[in-house]
Amino acid sequence: MKKLVSTLSILFVLTLLSACGLDKPDDYDFEVQSFTYTNQDGESVSLEDLKGKVWIADFIFTNCETVCPPMTNHMASLQQNMKKEGLENVEIVSFSVDPTVDSPEVLKEFGQKFDADFSNWHFLTGYEQSEIEALAKESFKTIVQKPQDDDQVTHGTAFYLVDQEGIVRTRYDGVSRSNEDDEEVINDIKALQQ
Repeated sequence: MKKLVSTLSILFVLTLLSACGLDKPDDYDFEVQSFTYTNQDGESVSLEDLKGKVWIADFIFTNCETVCPPMTNHMASLQQNMKKEGLENVEIVSFSVDPTVDSPEVLKEFGQKFDADFSNWHFLTGYEQSEIEALAKESFKTIVQKPQDDDQVTHGTAFYLVDQEGIVRTRYDGVSRSNEDDEEVINDIKALQQ
């Protein structure tokens, strides 16, 4: 019994040490493919524009009847908490998964419902459905699929943390979130900015 307790104690300490050894989030390592899309103000936003900045990405659409409103509400909360922490040089990018419906004007109205600060939050559109499906699959390893006979688009619900080089480093639950979850994202952003 004493040997078992000792072995478990060692395993526990090793687990703690291995967790503490991660200074920066790195459970993902996906390179975001180059893009140039249009934001809610009709301005061009590209991957190149985001280089040198940490950014948070998600996939939403304005006609969504389920997960997108809470996701966008949680992203707005995260944006406010990042400001309270004084984080700078951080962008938020929400890719529309329904670009034929989500014009810049529609996206702006949607963002305003959640008090989005557009100074560092870009709601992107201006591409073909096939483009956003490919970007989601290739760069973020998630699904985006618009059924032929339905106006609801199937898509992933994660928030993705992207580093200054355009590499997806980790993801977080975008639907069930709390202030503690925001703290985790903020700490990960700080780690990447060191």
